[in-house]
Amino acid sequence: MHVQRYCKYEAEKSVRKIVKMSAILVLLLVFTGIIAKSSYPGEEDVRMLSLDEFIRLATLNDTNFEEILIDELKLKYRKALGMPAGDLVMALKSQYDFVFKPKGGDIESSVSLSKLFPYSGTEIAAEYASSFDKRTRKTRSDFTAYISQPIAENAFGRNTKLLDKIIGLETDVADFQIIEAYEDYLASIVQLYYNWYSAYENVNTARNAYSENSKLLENIKERQRHKIALPVDVNKVSLQVLAKKENLIILENKYVEYLNMVKESIRCGDGEIIGPVRPDVYEGVTIDFKKDYEKFDKTSRTSEILEMLEEKSSFEVDKYADELLPSLDIIGGYTVEGPGQLVDEGEHLAFIGGSLDWPLPGQVERARYETSKVTLEKTKLSSENIHLRLYTGLKNLNDQIKREHELIKLSEDKIVYAQSIVDEDKKNYSLGRLSLNDLIDEVNRLEENKFNKIFHEIQMKRLIVEWLRLTDTLVTEKEIKRSESRVQ
Repeated sequence: MHVQRYCKYEAEKSVRKIVKMSAILVLLLVFTGIIAKSSYPGEEDVRMLSLDEFIRLATLNDTNFEEILIDELKLKYRKALGMPAGDLVMALKSQYDFVFKPKGGDIESSVSLSKLFPYSGTEIAAEYASSFDKRTRKTRSDFTAYISQPIAENAFGRNTKLLDKIIGLETDVADFQIIEAYEDYLASIVQLYYNWYSAYENVNTARNAYSENSKLLENIKERQRHKIALPVDVNKVSLQVLAKKENLIILENKYVEYLNMVKESIRCGDGEIIGPVRPDVYEGVTIDFKKDYEKFDKTSRTSEILEMLEEKSSFEVDKYADELLPSLDIIGGYTVEGPGQLVDEGEHLAFIGGSLDWPLPGQVERARYETSKVTLEKTKLSSENIHLRLYTGLKNLNDQIKREHELIKLSEDKIVYAQSIVDEDKKNYSLGRLSLNDLIDEVNRLEENKFNKIFHEIQMKRLIVEWLRLTDTLVTEKEIKRSESRVQ
């Protein structure tokens, strides 16, 4: 008798707890139900958005993508900013000289034109100067034209040519880096789509679980009405239903978060309802690690960038070595001096000579040269280390992709077996051959296997995208040019 009272008391206590939990959850269900109704795609008025269409809209509308591409516009000016100017330069000069004893003064003025030919180092200049002496009231003028050619430092434009190669390599590296930035951007939005689709499938699975458990609850209640099931059985299944509903709410909220990020990427209006399509863009990717890595090691953008950086460092060593030489120029020219504004009646003079600038002991130049040699050695070591890290990273990534293939197959098999067990256990429970606890455990195990299958499918897709990104095969220059044309 005491045992019956205790069981009755415990059953009533459980019911009160369930009622209290239900009251708390009802408000949450109503609120999230509104969100889910307006945000989670149902059967009507839903625009199903494929991965291809999502990528197209994102690259067309997302200003983050435009921000990446706009960097390329600056590259065309890099050489003009870094190289010595080859412009024609005009210089005008005028001055008045005061003479205190005897009183008087000179008025002097000049105009000159000069032009540098950077790739040969040659400079050509011409100057006309005129002066007027107030004391003698006489005018004197002269015209000079000369050519200057460096023969030591920057001999015949050697240093400038090295600078041109350095800037060219910097521009090529920057161009590749822009492509890599676009590749990273593309990988990030593909991963976003995968997260969105994964959340979509999780919500579907959670809804089915909630529906199945709700049917089980109705069945238990019916059995209770026929005195076959105990109140505690109703309580157990009621808790199970509430747990499934709680999980559904959490997953629906997660779906809404990803949905909002997707809408932001494509600049989609709040009133439009969209849903994901099972992504199959990269399902045909097959990996032959040895063959694919050899190709990556020889022809990938990453390998080209590392080679360019080594080559750039080597050119910088040569450039700074050239700057250790003295600045020695051979100068030749022609001068005409004469009275008046015109110089055709004056003296004609041809000249040849040289100029020498040699900083001693040249500490700055020597430091630059030695530093550049250290940088070259560091660049070579860094390149070798990067190749080793990439090999290890890609090998691990390849192994993970293989494991995910196996785990997906295992998940599929486990779902088949778990579903068969649940179907059989439902029959056995209805016949009284199985406890309710065992049935609930098997139902939960089936649901867990379904969630695992979704996780492993999406995880494999993520890993394949990461493989394509790291091997520089996710996008090509042709594809980015096509994207640029769409943006423009």
